[in-house]
Amino acid sequence: MSITSFIIIPANIIVSYRGFKDSIFYDKYAFRVDAVLLHKDYKRMVTSGFLHVNWMHLLFNMLALYFFSGSLELYLGSVKFLVIYFLSLIGGDLLSLFIHRNDGDYGSVGASAGVTGVIFASIALFPGMGIGLLFLPVSIPGWLFGLVYVLYSIYGIRSRKNNIGHDAHLGGALVGLIVAIIMQPSALINNTWAIVIIILPSVFFIYMIITRPHILLIDNYFFNKHSNAITVDQKYNIQRTGKQQEIDKILEKIHKKGMGSLTNKEKQTLKDYSR
Repeated sequence: MSITSFIIIPANIIVSYRGFKDSIFYDKYAFRVDAVLLHKDYKRMVTSGFLHVNWMHLLFNMLALYFFSGSLELYLGSVKFLVIYFLSLIGGDLLSLFIHRNDGDYGSVGASAGVTGVIFASIALFPGMGIGLLFLPVSIPGWLFGLVYVLYSIYGIRSRKNNIGHDAHLGGALVGLIVAIIMQPSALINNTWAIVIIILPSVFFIYMIITRPHILLIDNYFFNKHSNAITVDQKYNIQRTGKQQEIDKILEKIHKKGMGSLTNKEKQTLKDYSR
């Protein structure tokens, strides 16, 4: 029994369909920077991987997962396959979290990070496998697909010319590649050149955005049009200011009328603040 066919794909379909119909459910489980950084709602880094924007988004991810998961799951076993899939989901969101840490309203959904993790784990183990191009009767070696995909993802992160989560794709791909090597160390010896070709530009790019974060500062029409959100720091300061004003009012009420004048809600607010 395939874990992908009988568990992961049906779970994605069920959860995504619920999200299509229920916006409150969607917002509760989607990946949001402020929800993770401010409210410590870490479950979103996994639950967002089972939500999708629309049927086309869901179909594309599930087809890619179905076609790439079979040989990897058969080779590694279901448990190791699940480890790669879920760690890739989290890895994708971690890179998104780092890159968009100052964009508090940034959000994303989709299984893409898990899917790319599965694809790149397969490439690490079988770099010579042929990967077909959509609607074209040709295929290219897995290592070449991996290199092109990484370079395109880096370009997408840097340019921000569309609304695709390239950062999650790159993060998921790297985690899938690395975890597969940890599980099968012989792959690093047998497929050294292919792995190095794929991983070097990724590591260099991550090093650059850590040491020189200003390279992500861009100015283009799409980004300016779609990114007018306040930052996480700004949102935190706004919430902190509002909370302080609320506490000041309660303290003033105590000063004038005593503790007995407080409502249960005001007492709870004061108790929470004291913690």
